[in-house]
Amino acid sequence: MDISLKKRMGKHIVNVSIWIIALLYSFPILYMAVTGFKPEEKVAPPQLFFTPTFENYRAVISNELTLHLFNSSVITVITVLIAVLLAVPAAYAIAYGKLKSAQSYYYWFITTTLLPAVAVVIPIYLALNFTKLIDSRTGLVLLYVGAGVPLMIWLVKTFFEDVPFELIEAADIDGCNRVMSFFKIILPLIKGGIFSTAMLVFITTWNEFFFAVNMTYNKAATLTVYLNRFLTQQGYFWAKMCAAGTIVVFIPIILGFFTQKALVKGLTVGAVKG
Repeated sequence: MDISLKKRMGKHIVNVSIWIIALLYSFPILYMAVTGFKPEEKVAPPQLFFTPTFENYRAVISNELTLHLFNSSVITVITVLIAVLLAVPAAYAIAYGKLKSAQSYYYWFITTTLLPAVAVVIPIYLALNFTKLIDSRTGLVLLYVGAGVPLMIWLVKTFFEDVPFELIEAADIDGCNRVMSFFKIILPLIKGGIFSTAMLVFITTWNEFFFAVNMTYNKAATLTVYLNRFLTQQGYFWAKMCAAGTIVVFIPIILGFFTQKALVKGLTVGAVKG
């Protein structure tokens, strides 16, 4: 067999394999999107042939959905902004600052990400209840910032360490202090990494359910809590839940689609050295 023919066949096999894996990976989202157009009686047991309907979307698109969408958007955006403003300088100080026991601070931040949420739900509830922050956007923002900052420090610190220290030394020789080096040299080099980490915090906050369902009632409830309302004592309204779920995942998917170049660039920062 000709070598070029073997290469073409190998290339086609790889392409087909990638498409199969992509379809398998995205099948749950595709199935959810399709189920949102099914009548409720066609969902369980699943039926392949059905007449599409928009009844589920008419039922879920309401003022209540708008309120939950607004809460999720405000809480997530504010959480990401505050997390970036706090975590990036902290990671820079740990990586290049003159802190005593900098690694101890770093490991402390990492260990907080390993703490299970269920272990702290009662003291957090008592603290928020004492400060009158139960069922408030401020309370959720404080919780999510507390979870997002350690995650950002963990990841952003690795991006800082991928920058050659010789660049900072050269800046020191030229008269730059560490603050000037941060804004003029290091930050432009790792802004893709910061963006990708911020997107990770965005997705984590947007999808969070445990604290949202335990720390809110109606006023500050997010979209994930709204989805839970289709599981009632009368039964599970799967079609309406899938319609609402499609709306919930639509925003992160669209955001990821339009920012995929920055995401890939950020995730590959420091991947090649030399």
